[in-house]
Amino acid sequence: MQGITEITGMVLKAEPMNDYDRRVVLLTKERGKISAFARGARKTNSRLLAATNPFCFGTFKLYEGRTSYNVMEAEITNYFEGLREDYEGAFYGMYFLEVMDYYTRENNDEKEMLKLLYQSLRALMHGGLSNALVRYIFEMKATVINGEFPGMPAGEGWEESTRYAVNYIMRSTVEKLYTFTVTPPVLTQLKAIADDCRTRSIDRPLKSLEIVENILYDDL
Repeated sequence: MQGITEITGMVLKAEPMNDYDRRVVLLTKERGKISAFARGARKTNSRLLAATNPFCFGTFKLYEGRTSYNVMEAEITNYFEGLREDYEGAFYGMYFLEVMDYYTRENNDEKEMLKLLYQSLRALMHGGLSNALVRYIFEMKATVINGEFPGMPAGEGWEESTRYAVNYIMRSTVEKLYTFTVTPPVLTQLKAIADDCRTRSIDRPLKSLEIVENILYDDL
């Protein structure tokens, strides 16, 4: 059905189209993951120039055509400018966007995934949490929401605090997810568990993860 529809969501990625247009991928509360065209968005005087960049969260008015969406207007409530000014945080954030692009689908109920992405990006800008801890929590919770969390890996040697942290991640609401810190030994164990979750759930290399692991230093 053709017409104007209003959605709430975040730009996962944007790529140039033609001389002045952009194609964006949005993770939305109402439609799951969708692609849309933003005509003239690359022009310096375009109202959509800033609003169609990755990390932008807000309300988008789309023209719903027969075969595609077109972005008509956007009201951005959070640009996550803190990430744009933080080299390391930006790369972690781009990794989170790529994970969501992998997991989510059009017309699926992706409200919890959108909420997880939003809260995880906020957590990256929280001075009291290490980026590494935010990453491992994000990776595990994403598999929980997606129904793919395998549980604690077999074997002994897990710290009791590690077991507690994993149980908390599994059962906590997204809003209360980033409310704890851990010791370095527990952080190392959480990395092993998050790595296990990711390799079981994602069947291809993620370019942004390679950047995070090869260029940046996890703050263990």
